[in-house]
Amino acid sequence: MAEASISWAEDQFSCPVCLDLLKEPVTIPCGHSYCKGCISGSWDEDHWKGIYRCPQCRQTFSPRPVLGKNVVIAEMMEKLKKTRLQAAGHAVHHTGSGDVQCNACTGIKQKAVKSCLECRSSYCQNHLEQHENLFRGRRHNLMDATGRLQEMICPQHDKMLDIYCRTDQQCICMLCLVDEHKNHDTVSAESEWKEKQSNLEENQRKIQKVIQKKEKDLQELREAVASHKRSAQTAMEDSERIFTELIRSIEKCRSEVKQLIRDQERAAVSRAEEHLERLKQEIDDLKRKGAELEQLSETQDHIHFLKVFTFIH
Repeated sequence: MAEASISWAEDQFSCPVCLDLLKEPVTIPCGHSYCKGCISGSWDEDHWKGIYRCPQCRQTFSPRPVLGKNVVIAEMMEKLKKTRLQAAGHAVHHTGSGDVQCNACTGIKQKAVKSCLECRSSYCQNHLEQHENLFRGRRHNLMDATGRLQEMICPQHDKMLDIYCRTDQQCICMLCLVDEHKNHDTVSAESEWKEKQSNLEENQRKIQKVIQKKEKDLQELREAVASHKRSAQTAMEDSERIFTELIRSIEKCRSEVKQLIRDQERAAVSRAEEHLERLKQEIDDLKRKGAELEQLSETQDHIHFLKVFTFIH
């Protein structure tokens, strides 16, 4: 009852702009109340027009009304805040991200701890105890709180989907069993769940083994790649060293060949020059001898001719 009262009061004293409880409540001439910051911000946007409107009734004001604190509402807000804090302090659970809310709570929704498959509702601990007391004679089927209750209801017959049809591979209710799924291979949904859960665990183990095998293969492949890289690096370094030595050897051989060619050139030139000098000397000697013979051919002294000819010849 107290929670319902708090909820009603919150609705009555919420700011139409921010939709939260009034903060520094002010009442404008038309009678509507706002947070001072909210209405001031709204009017600041229309300041250039010189006309100010009520965001609810659209009544206009000019000049801009002076905003005075509504003391009565402010005091009520303080009391409401204290009451809300006290109510929240008495709560055992509060809903958080991903929590299922209690369907029976009004005002502040508490965290549901169980869901009733027959009532199709989820309950907090307090309302769960009330539910159990109410149905003490015949206990309802309860499960951990879930937000998927509607998915467990047959859309055709509005009954619980507590049977699994293996023929059609789908969950069905009791009425489905005697109707379109008659004579089909069926088991309880719980039995099928246990069997599939077992299969799932087996599949998970197989997958884990495959993952381990793949990870081992991956590691071996990484090691092989690393080995190839090391081998390639070693080969590159060896080839660099070999070619460097080869180039050095070729350079040395080239230098030696050049020196040999120069030495052979000098020797050949020297021999040729010596032969040239000899030929020049022989030519000079022959010219001199030819001149002497020319001179001798002109003499009439036969005795002198014969003596000289014998000497020259």
